[in-house]
Amino acid sequence: MTLAADAAAALVDTTLADSIAVHERVRRGGVQPVVAAATAIVDALRRGGTLLLVGNGGSAADAQHVAAELVGRFERDRQPLAAVALSADTSVLTAIGNDEGYDRVFARQIAAIAKNGDIVVAITTSGKSANVVAALELAKSRGLRTIGFTGRTGGRVASLVDIHVNVPSDSTARIQEAQRTLLHAMCDLVERAFAD
Repeated sequence: MTLAADAAAALVDTTLADSIAVHERVRRGGVQPVVAAATAIVDALRRGGTLLLVGNGGSAADAQHVAAELVGRFERDRQPLAAVALSADTSVLTAIGNDEGYDRVFARQIAAIAKNGDIVVAITTSGKSANVVAALELAKSRGLRTIGFTGRTGGRVASLVDIHVNVPSDSTARIQEAQRTLLHAMCDLVERAFAD
């Protein structure tokens, strides 16, 4: 069923208004966690660490997007920065998922490649994805710094991370939109630290 032009325009207008409202709610709540996240990432990268990103579905795409912005460039020319999205290698994901279960797809990769000084960023709208939780639990047990970008109340992820960036909304789409804005701000801050 196709919406009439007026109804379609109204839907787009409502979507934009809702997204702006969520962005404003995040802004009023304070942006310090994003600054803290960028600072922690800069510190880890300067010490030779790697940024390891995890997420499922749209959050996996966001993890890959952040890795691309840092390995490539965001808005400025500078040296490439060490960032890896652990959602990107389908052979690794499917092998681990088949052999150990999907809950282990990120933790197993962290066990294989993480080294002292690395930093783990988890992106999740629910804050309760079992494979993200398992990754953060392993990262913490190994002394790695952890950052979580969540929605809703933050779920279990909120209690596992050193730095928590929350988008207080129950709409997955609105959470993802605000998270992308915050992730871009974080990339901008990180890039500026290395663009001097």
